[in-house]
Amino acid sequence: MTQPQNTANTADAIEAHLTKALAHARKIDDIAEDTALREIKTVGILGAGTMGGGIAMNFLNAGLDVVLVEREQSALSRGTEIIKKNYSRSVQKGKLTEAATSEALSHLNPTLDYEQLADCDLIIEAVFENMEVKKSVFRQLDQIAKPSAILASNTSYLNIDEMAAETSRPESVLGLHFFSPANIMKLLEIVRGAQTAKDVLATCMALAQRINKVAVVAGVCFGFIGNRMLAPRQRQAQSLLLEGAKPWDIDKALTSFGMPMGPFQMGDLAGLDLGWNKETSRSETIRDILCERGRRGQKTGKGYYDYDDNRKATPSPETETIINEFMAARGQLPRDIDSEEIVERLLYPMINEGALILEEKMAQRASDIDLVWIHGYGWPRATGGPMLWADRIGLTTVVQGLEKHRDRLGDGFTLSPLLQSLARDNQKFHSKQPAWQVS
Repeated sequence: MTQPQNTANTADAIEAHLTKALAHARKIDDIAEDTALREIKTVGILGAGTMGGGIAMNFLNAGLDVVLVEREQSALSRGTEIIKKNYSRSVQKGKLTEAATSEALSHLNPTLDYEQLADCDLIIEAVFENMEVKKSVFRQLDQIAKPSAILASNTSYLNIDEMAAETSRPESVLGLHFFSPANIMKLLEIVRGAQTAKDVLATCMALAQRINKVAVVAGVCFGFIGNRMLAPRQRQAQSLLLEGAKPWDIDKALTSFGMPMGPFQMGDLAGLDLGWNKETSRSETIRDILCERGRRGQKTGKGYYDYDDNRKATPSPETETIINEFMAARGQLPRDIDSEEIVERLLYPMINEGALILEEKMAQRASDIDLVWIHGYGWPRATGGPMLWADRIGLTTVVQGLEKHRDRLGDGFTLSPLLQSLARDNQKFHSKQPAWQVS
């Protein structure tokens, strides 16, 4: 696999690329810069869990009033306490003063009364990631919210247009996908629905700057930009596991590339039982078996890895045995897989998915995709982001790698016509902005 040169001049050029990318991300192709914005003074947040509380802190820090709504007092109290503890930690670390914390918390109104959302200018739902639940929420919000209010979903994957269709005001609905922990992570994917009004989108882009977020506009598709590109990487990680690569070998290939963690480290951190059901589990996947045996990630002290009391990870002999037995039962023979193949199998399909996203106009420009991955997923900044990295190693290299591994990429794999065309013509994703190109 070709690796780009890293020199001082290149580093400067990459930083210039990212600076210009931020400026361009704020520009929405069909919306005039002087578009009149809706006034946002009070923000309602539905759901006081980890995400809801983290989202609330962004607006509290900006001096906006926040109405935080829950169904039960226990959940509301727990969420409020987490917010207070987060502020307390910031004070202890010297990031905030006691006075600033008191000022922020003075804008918080925790309540069980949904009717208090009636005067909010923006309402964000951060409830369970289930379409029927979210549709119900939007029907309810449509009845409560004032006519000028913007209604937003914090969904990570689901269709914004389906939620908007449950309301009488689809033009006032969009997605605001914050990343966890929402009070820390910089990225905000702003998801533009089919009927989202221009002033609604412009208002939320301006609000993102006010709360110090890196905002990128995404179209409505499953997973939007970031999670859509993450999906093929995760599928390939599971495929590599069943071909003979160990979880720690796969993770090491990505951390050596510069990522903060690999897919199996990430799984252990999030919890392997996220979305897993004990009652219906039938040992159909390695994750099922790990969860069935109580190996559910860092919180249980064991997942793909074993963890000590300080959550330091070590490769697990038990996990290795589980994988070997799973493969043997299915007649799958392990093969030797080197780190180069692992990186190509994990990253090249992501580049391909990014190209499909551009073809479908789910992202405005390649540099927006770079920002999503640097600020939301820990892609190494020194590379300039996935799309610039692909430009630098050569799109022909990416296409040839995908062709080489095509038989292992799954039946649903489609090679992007845009990627093929650019590679054939020796062009780059960023070629429309020649000043951004980095050698």
